[in-house]
Amino acid sequence: MKKRILIAAVLGAAVLLSGCSGQKSAVTASAASDTAATTAKETGKETETEKKEEAGAGTFTVGFDQDFPPMGFIGENGEYTGFDLELAQEVANRLGKKFVPQPIAWDAKDMELESGNIDCIWNGFTITGREDDYTWTRPYMENSQVFVVGKDSGIKTLADLAGKIVEVQADSSAEKALQADEKLAGTFGTLQTTPDYNTAFMDLEMGAVDAIAMDVIVAAYQIEQRKADFTILDEALAAEEYGVGFKKGNDALRDQVQEQLDAMAADGTLTKISEKWFGKDVTTVK
Repeated sequence: MKKRILIAAVLGAAVLLSGCSGQKSAVTASAASDTAATTAKETGKETETEKKEEAGAGTFTVGFDQDFPPMGFIGENGEYTGFDLELAQEVANRLGKKFVPQPIAWDAKDMELESGNIDCIWNGFTITGREDDYTWTRPYMENSQVFVVGKDSGIKTLADLAGKIVEVQADSSAEKALQADEKLAGTFGTLQTTPDYNTAFMDLEMGAVDAIAMDVIVAAYQIEQRKADFTILDEALAAEEYGVGFKKGNDALRDQVQEQLDAMAADGTLTKISEKWFGKDVTTVK
């Protein structure tokens, strides 16, 4: 009996020693791994994969108006799509970030940006007149504000808008341009706002309004998609440029995005995406 107890004790001690040795080895290996990683960082010998993962950690959340085709909208498959969103997706991919398209109410865009709910506003966002309100990329596209009317409305010039009902999106560049041109706006019978341009086009189709003031890029796309009897007046309200707007002072993220836009222009990606949406290259990044 004593012999059996002695043997069991010896075996138990061996198991304990083996276990402690295994744990010690695992801890030692882990510490060695951490030390090696730290040393690699300190000596600048991190792998390219590690560098990319660290630089691209996080998300890239883009605020946009989901009723603003072709810049950003809900596609037939129910997914968010559009020219600007495709550009933003490509930038996010190149930065190693997860792309998050975030629809916002356009008149609440500043609150969304200030609160940190979005990283930038990228959706046919006009720089002109807002130069000091945001940190901007360089312009990537030219645009103008125009009037859309029915082909048979009899409205041919800006003078013909006298006494008419003109609709514009709330807090849009077109609204700001009309506020700046009091002489023209003062001739309208009514100048009213709407939350989005889809509603504005429905109002124009029903005859509830006589004209819509809006971006020419979006106007041309809407007319083509709707196959409606609308036309764009030759006289433009204002010329402008599109850019990506960031919270004032966020130069770091702006610089990252600008670097990728420049690279996309150089390798032909901007041209390819533009031709997909507009049939030609409308971008201005060189």
